[in-house]
Amino acid sequence: MTAQIALIDDDQNILTSVSMLLEEEGFEVQTFTDGLSGLEGVLQGNFSLVVLDIKMPRMDGMEVLRRLREKSNIPVIFLTSKEDEIDELCGLRMGADDYIKKPFSPNLLIARIKTLIRRAEPVTVSADGSTVADTIIERGALTLNKTRHQCTLNGKPVDLTLTEFLMLYSLVENPGQVKTRDRLIDSAYGANVYIDDRTVDSHIKRLRRKFKDVDPNFSGIETLYGVGYRFRSE
Repeated sequence: MTAQIALIDDDQNILTSVSMLLEEEGFEVQTFTDGLSGLEGVLQGNFSLVVLDIKMPRMDGMEVLRRLREKSNIPVIFLTSKEDEIDELCGLRMGADDYIKKPFSPNLLIARIKTLIRRAEPVTVSADGSTVADTIIERGALTLNKTRHQCTLNGKPVDLTLTEFLMLYSLVENPGQVKTRDRLIDSAYGANVYIDDRTVDSHIKRLRRKFKDVDPNFSGIETLYGVGYRFRSE
């Protein structure tokens, strides 16, 4: 099934050039020129991923993301200007999966899109067509279903973005083992992709906040300053 991409930006040049490149790669693309129409289109459509600018008319990208995360965990890539470092961090804390600074390489954007879509696809069928059993990890009160990208804590569902889930899974599959930021980046974005360390920190902070919303005493993700993070079963 062809993946559908929502491209939301008020820059017509970006909409035209990026949509052409994505279509050449086999994606279906729908473009929106402002935040409000983009939000409405994504909520009404069946998209695999959203590429979202921050500064737009009618509704900025931050508000679009906030409202989108109330209803969906669809992967989101932010497009930001060089001076928008604070916005980048806010976007990640609000649930964006990735961000790319303008001006950007179209090939870089396409690579990031392909990575997120590939990793978002649940693996439910093997190469010979047979059903694959769910891959489930239980660590104390935490349960992860890798096949379906589902997470529960104390039996309650925890809604995670794709990037959050993949980073968490990397920590949980080897409890007690320290994972550097580079290792966590590889688990969520793939090897040979440069992601700033603070991006990892922002995702971890958001993970902790989501778990504490379910269990205020949650302390399973530990920080080893200057090294990385590890998970311990409570």
